[in-house]
Amino acid sequence: MHPIKDMFSGMKVFQKNAELQNELFELRKKGLSIGLVPTMGALHEGHASLVKKSVEDNDVTVVSVFVNPTQFNDKNDLKNYPRDLEKDCDLLEKVGADFVFAPSVEEMYPTPDTRQFEYPPVSTVMEGAHRPGHFNGVCQVVSRLFYIVRPKKAYFGEKDWQQIAVVKCMVKALGIPVEIVECPIVREKDGLAKSSRNTLLAPEERAIAPNIFKALKKGVQYAKKHSVEETHDMVVKTINDIEGLEVEYFSIVDGNTLQDVSTWDDSPYVVGCITVYCGKIPIRLIDHIKFKE
Repeated sequence: MHPIKDMFSGMKVFQKNAELQNELFELRKKGLSIGLVPTMGALHEGHASLVKKSVEDNDVTVVSVFVNPTQFNDKNDLKNYPRDLEKDCDLLEKVGADFVFAPSVEEMYPTPDTRQFEYPPVSTVMEGAHRPGHFNGVCQVVSRLFYIVRPKKAYFGEKDWQQIAVVKCMVKALGIPVEIVECPIVREKDGLAKSSRNTLLAPEERAIAPNIFKALKKGVQYAKKHSVEETHDMVVKTINDIEGLEVEYFSIVDGNTLQDVSTWDDSPYVVGCITVYCGKIPIRLIDHIKFKE
């Protein structure tokens, strides 16, 4: 029997930090473990898999739904980011979440957050290089959520693979007593990584987007007989040759340091990380694949 289900009927939605903290304080006093799934909403099966894992591991599961403005370096991207709290709550209740925390920007940031988080080289390559300030914003909001919720475990999807590495650096640097749990990418049947941004794709864009993962899989096979540089160039060309797709970057890196590798022997753990613009009004899609682990 799930302890929290014995105490409450139905899922609770909070918009105020203090109200959520008061509720969690009482549960923590009873010795119940708390899991946190941080999200920006527009939830899909990938998020659902994180919530299910938290429900399995913990007595209480909190899901935050907050489109964090400090991690967007593109105002249009922030403006267009999909939002549907009612639909999100329907999904979360079905998969067993206990609490939803959906604060306003003013509630999350009563005063501007001027804290600076830099964890080079992990935070400064790839997404860090192409989206200045992005990971600083991620660390601002995630550290704040950890302070508010004080979870035993927090769940992140491997699609945002670099983000997990940065959050782990932050947790270690700040001495936050939380275990970061990595959960596998959930994909559509055609291989496209589940993403909130997929809802922004027009039908013809959605039709070509699976070619990203197809090219990555082709790259893993190609790498068996070719160099890192040749594999990189083949994957980029394969994607760029498809009208409507344009690679922003494809980095083949050491899976721990996130530094580029020049040969397959440079590391026992090698990952290819890619960002591709899809469509006329480009939607930014990210993915990755493991070459060696």
